[in-house]
Amino acid sequence: MPRHAAEPIRRAAIVKATIQEVARAGSLEVTVAQIAARAGVSSALAHHYFGSKEAIFVAAMRHVLTLFGAEVRGALATADSPRSRIEAIVRASFSAGSFRREVIAAWLNFYVQAQTTPEARRLLSLYRKRLHSNLVHSLKPLVGDRAGEVAEGVGALIDGVYLRQALAGTTPDRRAAADLVLNHVIREIGA
Repeated sequence: MPRHAAEPIRRAAIVKATIQEVARAGSLEVTVAQIAARAGVSSALAHHYFGSKEAIFVAAMRHVLTLFGAEVRGALATADSPRSRIEAIVRASFSAGSFRREVIAAWLNFYVQAQTTPEARRLLSLYRKRLHSNLVHSLKPLVGDRAGEVAEGVGALIDGVYLRQALAGTTPDRRAAADLVLNHVIREIGA
């Protein structure tokens, strides 16, 4: 395989290995050497592709957010009412691709990284704004002027469920997590 054709495959392997190593360590205290070994590449190649460990973490974060965005767009494509849009957003938040042990650990650590890395902070800010915007759009017909407040609460509850799951160390229960958030939404919209 030509060298330039292998680059996307190796980059993807490094990103996947980063998520796995962060989950294994339970922190960002992993080395490029550990990530590279898991990815089956050299540390030098990982540095060549990304430039720094922080850039590798940001690439992993971008990957997780890209997958999450695709899940939400896919779920929204079949939603035909404000209420079904809200349910689609919440269920996508706890999908099999997003709400699994290693991705939960990655999310938790990305929040930590965002405290010191501007690009990580920017990505999390974009995630929060998109989630908020999607929720407000769907909540507005149901709760009117309270849509922003309710959306903020739903977003905080989703993040809180991830945090608690990361600390629980048990197998994530996607259905129970989504139902917890949706029950809160139902109480908020008064249905």
